[in-house]
This record gives sequence, structure tokens and C-alpha cells, in this order.
Amino acid sequence: MSADKRKPVLVVGLGRFGGAVARTLNSMGSEVLGVDSDPHLVQEYAADLTKVVEADCTDGETLKQLGVSDFEAAVVAIGTDIEASVLTVLALADLGLTNIWAKASNAKHARILERIGATHVVFPEQRMGERVAHLLNERLLDFIAFDDEFAIARLCAPEPIVGLPLITSACRKKYDVTVVGVKRTGQAFIHAVPDTIIFPHDELVVSGRIKDIERFSSI
Repeated sequence: MSADKRKPVLVVGLGRFGGAVARTLNSMGSEVLGVDSDPHLVQEYAADLTKVVEADCTDGETLKQLGVSDFEAAVVAIGTDIEASVLTVLALADLGLTNIWAKASNAKHARILERIGATHVVFPEQRMGERVAHLLNERLLDFIAFDDEFAIARLCAPEPIVGLPLITSACRKKYDVTVVGVKRTGQAFIHAVPDTIIFPHDELVVSGRIKDIERFSSI
């Protein structure tokens, strides 16, 4: 999500997910209005965000008073209270906001959110569960999956390609993965080129289909 610095971003729900989104946006230089019905969370985030308000965003009148038309985007991070999540997205859509990100707790919840106006639906718990499962094989150091079975991963260089330039090891031809970058101990990541030689203990950033990355990491 990219935020126009001329317009603030509204984050509704300051739990673990919403709070992380709000703080990250704030650290990136965006103005953030955080809203939650829990006064303790409002107090917790008061010093971290541009503005924090205790309010019920299922009420369209409340959203009008908050000035929804001035926002570039809204993040509805309410996960456990499905009714509140749905009513908030509906109220935002009714007020004309066209960039609404919403957290869903299950597939049915996601379908409802999409039908009533959410432009992006995310499953943070599911994504984290999948990520942990892939990392448990101990070969992958980091892993980000996309919806079409494509992923980007960080892993230790497999033994068969150590000592060879990438043009010789032919990772894309042999293993259907692309080495994007290389991290060497004590050095920053570098962009990989055909002449890049892989050293022992190098870490690689690779892209490709999930099954191909898993296979490549185990050669």
C-alpha cells in the first residue's frame, strides 16, 4: 500500500495487526489517524501516531465527523468482531472511499467484505502460518508467498552451485528459480548478475514458484 503524504491514512482497529500497520505507516512518513473503541489502546498509541481517537466507526456519522473524504486510504483491521468489520467497510464505501484495505478472519468474511466495497482483503494470520510452515524446513531463512504460487525467499547457497558463477550453475534453466541477490558475510546485498560467483555461506534471494524454491533449497 502506498500513501500520498498530502492525505492521511485511516486505521480502524489498533490490535496487533492494525497497530503494526499504523506504526509502520507513521515511520514511513505518512500521517495516520488511528481509531479504536478501546480507550486503553487509544492511550497506548497516542504518542506514536499523528492522531488517535476513541470512536465507533460502524456509524457513518462518526466517520463523517472524522473527515473520511480527506483520507487517501483506510485500513479496517477489525478481525474478531465480524459485524463491526462489515459495518465499518460498508460505511466507508458509502461515504465514497475507494481504497479500503480490510482484514478478514475467514473466506466467507472476505467475500462479504469484497462485495460491500473492500478493495483489498488480507489474511494476516493465514499468511503468517504459511510462512512459518515453509521456514520450518530450516533451509529457508525468509519467505514471502504470493497468491499465484509464486514466492521470493532468502536461503543459504546450496552446495552444488558454490564456487560457480551463476551463468555456469544455470539456476533458472536447471531449477526454474532466479537468483535476484547475494548477501555475503559482512557485506550488503548485491544484485546478482551472470558473472556473480557464489561463495560458501552466501545467502541468496531467489524468486520462482514455491515448489521450485523448495526443491532448489534442498539440492
